[in-house]
Amino acid sequence: MATYDNDLRLTELTTGDEIGSWGDVSNLNLELIAESLSYATQDGFASDADATTTVADGASDPTRAIYLKVTSSATLTATRTLTIAPNTISRLMWIENATTGGQSITIAQGSGGTVTIETGQNKTIYLDGAGAGAAVIDAMASSNIQVQLNTKATVDDALALSIALG
Repeated sequence: MATYDNDLRLTELTTGDEIGSWGDVSNLNLELIAESLSYATQDGFASDADATTTVADGASDPTRAIYLKVTSSATLTATRTLTIAPNTISRLMWIENATTGGQSITIAQGSGGTVTIETGQNKTIYLDGAGAGAAVIDAMASSNIQVQLNTKATVDDALALSIALG
């Protein structure tokens, strides 16, 4: 009997499973791996309430994507929580808050920590997959990555940098 206890919720075949169709299952798994490295949009809030989205077992699903743009068909009137299930998956994600109503959204996985994303913003988060106590962590909260913008840079400056970097 196939199982799905992996971070991408791919079909794990056991000896004798899917006789005559293991190639189809393997090809689907490859498509799902590619999907996990992609961009997707999902209506995370069909109503003005907290919601849960579950990564589908062995089937295409927007929540599998590494970059998830969360929209809402409802206008949010307060900060709402989007819980990503199952609480056993561990992975990195970029999540964009593209909901309507100008509200922040909170991303949760279990009873552990959460991350709040302001409207129009995105965050790099990771799910720790610790089960019932699973936490969502802001992966960049303590990073030392610094970006310096120079608004007076010219096209010539950009071209010179491009040539210097080869």
